[in-house]
Amino acid sequence: MPKLEDILRHSGSLSRRNFLRASASLAMLPPAAEFALGAVQRRPKFSDHPFKLGVASGDPSPTGVVLWTRLAPEPLAGGGMPPVNVAVKWEVATDEAMQKVVRKDIAVATPQLGHAVHAEVKGLKPDRWYWYRFSVGNELSRVGRTRTFPARFALPGKLRFAFASCQHYETGYYTAYQHMAQEDLDLVVHLGDYIYEKEGSDGRVRKHAGPEITTLDDYRNRYAQYKIDENLQNAHAMFPWIVTWDDHEFDNNYADQISEEPNVAVADFLRRRANAYQVYWESMPLRRSAVPRGPDMQLYRRVPFGRLAEFSVLDTRQYRSDQPNGDGLKPISGAAQDSKATMLGQRQEKWLSANLIQSPAEWNVLAQQVMLTRVKYVLENRQGYPMDMWAGYEVPRRRLLQFLEERRIPNPVVLTGDVHKNFVGDLRINFDDPASATIATEFVGTSISSGGNGQQNPEYADRLRSDNPLVKFFNGERGYVRCTLTADEWRSDYQVVEFIDRPGAPLLTRASFVVENGRPGAQPA
Repeated sequence: MPKLEDILRHSGSLSRRNFLRASASLAMLPPAAEFALGAVQRRPKFSDHPFKLGVASGDPSPTGVVLWTRLAPEPLAGGGMPPVNVAVKWEVATDEAMQKVVRKDIAVATPQLGHAVHAEVKGLKPDRWYWYRFSVGNELSRVGRTRTFPARFALPGKLRFAFASCQHYETGYYTAYQHMAQEDLDLVVHLGDYIYEKEGSDGRVRKHAGPEITTLDDYRNRYAQYKIDENLQNAHAMFPWIVTWDDHEFDNNYADQISEEPNVAVADFLRRRANAYQVYWESMPLRRSAVPRGPDMQLYRRVPFGRLAEFSVLDTRQYRSDQPNGDGLKPISGAAQDSKATMLGQRQEKWLSANLIQSPAEWNVLAQQVMLTRVKYVLENRQGYPMDMWAGYEVPRRRLLQFLEERRIPNPVVLTGDVHKNFVGDLRINFDDPASATIATEFVGTSISSGGNGQQNPEYADRLRSDNPLVKFFNGERGYVRCTLTADEWRSDYQVVEFIDRPGAPLLTRASFVVENGRPGAQPA
């Protein structure tokens, strides 16, 4: 199958319609094994160990899970693989020594998809841990650990997971992942900015390889540079992940087919987006249902953990209207109150409403990217609300919260990344009315490394909370949030590291908050 760039080179006019028509070969991708129309090599020769990018698992169900790896003996050189199909064996066992294998099969890693492997394992038992590995010839991957989720209508006693986001490779070490891998977790939820797209900069803790990324090989090399980090690999190998993107997996602050930068041709923008989306799928433990179709990819989905919790995984980038009022910090006026504006797009919004109405879960979790709590920033030379967040989309923000209230959705909790800060906020339809009822709770997690060393800054935190009474907690350190759920209570522990410009920072629990079943709003633990 030719690369998208080659198709476009002969596609004539590069209007969006012709672009989509030209990318039809990406639009109906079959399962990876079906690409093996020619010979499949079972014992190829590698220039080095082919499993340098580690292993991962994701999107568990009661009877299965997705297992991931990518063959890349030369990770920063396009993978270093010849353009041939390669047979990759995968095994799942009930023991870490891989002696009690319960499922195994062959997947075909193809050059069209960067020699990535997505094995959708079926036939496992609900609510239990498994171990897995891959092999090619005499080459073995490391052993990873994963688990299945409880049966759909089972009510497990507890769920423990961590959520994280924003891991700019250049601005710090992944010490938070080192600590996360040692936690007793069932799951990791990643809320976006897995990579950053800009060229390498001197004078930082680490440096991106190559220029600003635009091509398939650019994106593959950038993901590879991130994935060779040992702490990130260990966190992937220890737990299944649920992932969604934000903007830096493609281009900062983009909105649908609109670039942050002026005068970018739509065809060029969509060509780059197709490359970014394809490599995102190649690099994550996602199911075939998420395979991109040219510059489009459906990432929103639901992942239930029995009746205890249901994750509605959202995409607030691909379908949104352009940021109003020129983006940045602005008043909530003019285009920010446009009744036709959208954050989720009509189709995703309808899907979310239907999903929440049908959900039998005790806790209904919205795993998404940008802050829903309306936070006003008062700085020395400017003030206002960030237009890239839900504050810039006032009508769809109110519509979502009104839906949660009117339909009496049980225990909605919003998980958010993006801002490189820790927040806890009460969500209300009318933030200006002190008598307005609290509808839901939002937990916002800081970055893993983006922004460099964080800090507490109690004086600024007090001032921000004074300007925003519904903000219960604010903190600028790096880390992640650990959540423990039972049928009675949700607990969020804000896990932080004091520095990331060098290895070795200890882990601290900076604050903890709880939400009681049936009582929206977070309280200090």
